[in-house]
Amino acid sequence: MANREVLVALGAARYLDADLVLDLGDLHPAQHGALQIALELDGEVIVAADIRVGLLHRSAEKLFEARDYRQILMLANRHDWLSAFSSELGVALTIETAMGIVPPERATWSRTLLAELNRITATLLMVGAATSLAQRALEVRESLVTLQEKATGGRVHPMITRIGGLAHPLSALWLDELATACDLLTSQLPAISDAMGATTELLRGVAVLSRADAISLGVTGPVARASGLDRDLRRDDPSLAYAELAPLLSVPGSSRGDIPSRYETLLAQVPVSIALIAECSDRLRALGDGPVNVPLPKVVRVPEGLTYGQYEGPLGVSGYLLASVGEKTPWRLKLTTPSFTNVQALALALPGTPLIHLGAAVMSCFFVVGDIDR
Repeated sequence: MANREVLVALGAARYLDADLVLDLGDLHPAQHGALQIALELDGEVIVAADIRVGLLHRSAEKLFEARDYRQILMLANRHDWLSAFSSELGVALTIETAMGIVPPERATWSRTLLAELNRITATLLMVGAATSLAQRALEVRESLVTLQEKATGGRVHPMITRIGGLAHPLSALWLDELATACDLLTSQLPAISDAMGATTELLRGVAVLSRADAISLGVTGPVARASGLDRDLRRDDPSLAYAELAPLLSVPGSSRGDIPSRYETLLAQVPVSIALIAECSDRLRALGDGPVNVPLPKVVRVPEGLTYGQYEGPLGVSGYLLASVGEKTPWRLKLTTPSFTNVQALALALPGTPLIHLGAAVMSCFFVVGDIDR
């Protein structure tokens, strides 16, 4: 029997020509973009896959060139709506490096705390969207997102980051509420883990990404660590307060590279983030009142030159190449983001996967379509 070709549509691509529409569910962050997967099948087994991107152009990088440095922080947190705080933070850190700005200590610890909160909320959505059995993950996530909104004013797009720090401090009362929410999450983690395991147990050995393939594609984050690539910039090239948090910063991983190992690696980072949040909260209480930003000129101009920054977000490493000619807008701000490499990893992991497991394989590669078509 000759192989046959099938064009699969995800999200908004369902309105384009396709043989099959893959519905990931309204909650899944990859459902709100447009993506196509061209499959070659031998019977009901995938033998080759081609990921077709570029169907949704958000033009973030070109818009950076038309906005001043304060304004681009707003644009930076919108291409990956799951890692919004981490995205705006990565841009701010790169600009601060280029300008030689050192934020106040209180801002550094607050940023680290909010980054780990973002890591948890992103993880819980990926886990909760994958199975109805892990519904509790979404319920706990809602309490954390509500706290994020209370602290920053934004439920999806926090926009609390400023060049040189944060817009305002985190209150002691808010830190207490966050501690209560983290205690609740800790108590629920065993049940969430069991539900996730029950859902993925039958998928062991499915959609395997080898360590060599992960390295060749530059895959990072939980997807890479599940394939045996032990890399985490928080430990290996620390920024913010991570150098001081090193004793608490364990990096979970696996060597199997299959669907269950990716979810296990993703979920295993939650207890680590909870411990980091607790330590950040203690340090903020000890620091007491103080500034959380530095005074800036009315017009922010970055000195002429090239600056490269990178940051370990919830889904992997984002890179920022900033080219400045000394004006109030970037001459160029080029992004490299984890979702793009993760969909390339999906193309290499899919051969040998039964078509019935396509949805699970796609969801296990942890990407946001807006982060691909920037």
